[in-house]
Amino acid sequence: MHASRTKLPASFAAAAAVLALVRAATALLAAAALLPSAALAQADRLAPGLATQPRPRVVLADRIVAVVNDEIITLRELEDRVRFVSADLRRQNVPLPPPDVLQTQVLERIIVDRAQVQFAREEGLRIDDQQLDATVARIAEGNQLTMVQFRDALERDGVPFHRFREDIRVDITVNRLRQREVESRMVISEGEVDNFMAQNKSSASTAEEINLGHVLVRVPENASPEQIEARRKRAEEALAQLKAGKEFAQVSVSFSDASEALTGGALGFRALDRLPQLFADAIARLKTGEVSEIVRSSNGFHLLKVIERRSAGAVPVVQQTRARHILLKNSALVTADQARRRLTDMRERIINKAAEFADLARQHSDDGSKDKGGDLGVIYAGDTVPEFEKAMDELKPGEISAPVQTQFGWHLIQVMERSMADMSRDRLRQAARGALRERKADEAYQEWLRQLRDRTFVEYRLEDR
Repeated sequence: MHASRTKLPASFAAAAAVLALVRAATALLAAAALLPSAALAQADRLAPGLATQPRPRVVLADRIVAVVNDEIITLRELEDRVRFVSADLRRQNVPLPPPDVLQTQVLERIIVDRAQVQFAREEGLRIDDQQLDATVARIAEGNQLTMVQFRDALERDGVPFHRFREDIRVDITVNRLRQREVESRMVISEGEVDNFMAQNKSSASTAEEINLGHVLVRVPENASPEQIEARRKRAEEALAQLKAGKEFAQVSVSFSDASEALTGGALGFRALDRLPQLFADAIARLKTGEVSEIVRSSNGFHLLKVIERRSAGAVPVVQQTRARHILLKNSALVTADQARRRLTDMRERIINKAAEFADLARQHSDDGSKDKGGDLGVIYAGDTVPEFEKAMDELKPGEISAPVQTQFGWHLIQVMERSMADMSRDRLRQAARGALRERKADEAYQEWLRQLRDRTFVEYRLEDR
């Protein structure tokens, strides 16, 4: 921070007092990101009578809008995210809510994301630059753009590339955290599977998928009656706007606390048996385009809209893949970078026929499959974690993946063969278990997220001027 030259008062004592004032104001600005007027007012309280002395002009390029535990969120960061969300909504032809509403919603999303990233960091979960770059490259490829074209397109939309990149890092972290802290700890009993199969034994020929719109007005844990009533009124206001004809996506952006809120609230197509039971019951009699009444759960108040229905069709056969892998687990002795380099070297040796995959698996793999040369047997959709399954599905028989990171460590994957097979009873039970897991996952994650948010210290400074 620089101040223009100012003629010192004749009195040395007065000059010292002015310098003390400047230092006090500067320190306050640096520590608390106060605006000049607020900082000088605080300095005046510390040194009364100096308000009329010449003051240097101080200009701040940024300021703090919130504190999350021991980390700050700046106005520039918030404005960058608002621009990104606005550009995404415009691409979907979703009308934007008033600027102050959008800004408040985006800030709350940043706070929730920041809380999750902090928790992930405490648990030792980090996304390195190589994995991040690979994900961004896949996004560009999915949009049929080169990296240069993709970067230019973001910049044209007012979205700085570095900010987009870090947002993707957050998304990956949040998804992996959800898998580790919520989905991997869910227990589905054999009795639940039996009941599910009995209830859905005739669903194969009449299967239907629904694209559901969702608004969640979250209620804090241990909320007071006044807090619950305030949140109910917010849900009622959202419902009133929907009944008045406002677009669901716009209402979602304005009101929802769900993770999909800022993308319009759509959950995507899902079979009815894979929706939370509460949701399935609420929309059972709704026609396409209709909105439910307010639905209460332990997490808060929900509004649901049937956006679209389609027939899923029967699936008489399923894809099965026989694969093997080499796993290097995360440990204090082996860093992620070291594990990745070791697997890269193994891959080159296998491709150059300097070593056999099975031999390297027996020598180096940290998985129980090492005694079988890394052979995992036949794998079906949903058997493995998403990162592993995605990398495996992209391989042709005989191909070997680049090192792939999952919550278990780093993997080298080879597809040995792939075929289609009839759905056996065991596979039907496994599919039923997967449907039950998906049904429970959203609700369990929202409950976990609510608990994390409630124990996170947040100080709002958005209204400070």
